[in-house]
Amino acid sequence: MENLIFSTPSLSRRSVIWLLSLIIVNPLSAQVFKAGAYVSNVTPPLGKEIVGNWNSPPATHVHDELYAKCLVLDNEKTKIAIVVVDNVGIRREVFDAAKQWIVEETDLEVDHILMAATHTHSAISASGEGNARKAWQGDAPLDEYQQFVARRMADGVRIAINHLEPARIAWGGVDVPQHVFNRRWLMREPVMNPLGGMDKAKMNPGLKNPDIVKPAGPIDPEVSFIAVESAKGTPIAVLANYSLHYVGGVPRGHISADYFAIFGDRLQELMGADRQTPSFVGIMTNGTSGDVNNINFAGPGEKYLPYAKMNIVANDVAKAVYEKYQDLEFRDWVPLAAAQTEMKLKVRRASAKVLENMEAVRARPDSSDPIFSRHEKIYAERIRQLEAEWPDEIKIILQAFRIGDLGIATSPFETFAETGLEIKEKAPFKDAFTIELANGSYGYLPTPP
Repeated sequence: MENLIFSTPSLSRRSVIWLLSLIIVNPLSAQVFKAGAYVSNVTPPLGKEIVGNWNSPPATHVHDELYAKCLVLDNEKTKIAIVVVDNVGIRREVFDAAKQWIVEETDLEVDHILMAATHTHSAISASGEGNARKAWQGDAPLDEYQQFVARRMADGVRIAINHLEPARIAWGGVDVPQHVFNRRWLMREPVMNPLGGMDKAKMNPGLKNPDIVKPAGPIDPEVSFIAVESAKGTPIAVLANYSLHYVGGVPRGHISADYFAIFGDRLQELMGADRQTPSFVGIMTNGTSGDVNNINFAGPGEKYLPYAKMNIVANDVAKAVYEKYQDLEFRDWVPLAAAQTEMKLKVRRASAKVLENMEAVRARPDSSDPIFSRHEKIYAERIRQLEAEWPDEIKIILQAFRIGDLGIATSPFETFAETGLEIKEKAPFKDAFTIELANGSYGYLPTPP
């Protein structure tokens, strides 16, 4: 369970669409378009807590390195940067520290810098360690790893700027529906939730559960992507976007960037770009996947060896993007624009009944049977933290980029697919997509039902 922040999702959607409308600009001609990319290593030392599941084992092995992948675009009028970090979720203050360094050390403006986490569940948190990770940290100093990640993000953007060269750009999309499933299911009868209430829908109901009726929401099967290559046709970077939570299948204690990293590696291989300088950078961002994962609960329930499933997913997605890449029409210059606003949201508070239920859970001896859920002790502690430590209101960043006729919206939440689909539909651009867990990390943003 993540911290749940109360917001009016329809208001958030309208705000994002309004931001997108602000970045409609008139194109200029006779200007040079440039692009540069870089990967900055953010792998932590062994021994730190791996987060993303119900326990937090110490890291004992690095299966693959963690990175902050950076892309900078410059049309001689406007410069924007996108940074995507292999992390489950990063507190706003870490992103803000990195942005401050970038503003001080480059000519980028703060609202022209978009930063997001991939949401890999096999990395060290950049939102704090232990119980502090879910507590309200406010202006608390950054810990050692947070400082490290912020510095490496800033360095990565600086080096991507150093790599700027005349370039051309294109974008497209391709559906890869076979790997995304809504993980919330309507049930035949109401079921008890971990807080002691009754719900019509259940998240992760279990394979072949005879009581499931149908998914409670849609999926977004589209893989949207931006491609940049040098004026000579050498691939510089691809930034893709897929609404898939993560894949998993990682042994205990392993650090891994999940399928997000394998996608980049596989795409680099397909494009024959694995032996070039500067290096090709393949980036996968997370779309709106708060209620979407990789498990078909109505399916056969196949079992896979560690890392096998994420390789299948990454290979399929990379192949689909590569095939679509062949049909792209590259542009020598496009308009760029950015817009950003800060929104104040009220924090969702637990009802009196939930507080009563969680007090009973905390009073229950650890040796006795659960009252509501096998993870109820964890839920009870997080409810306590939310009530005791979180303020009544928080401020979040909503941001939008324009790249030619493409719009990119952001959300600092794990946003449900339905919201992302609506933003795509109503955006004032021919093409659009949304990057979640951007510029902060505040838990789930469900739809009103």
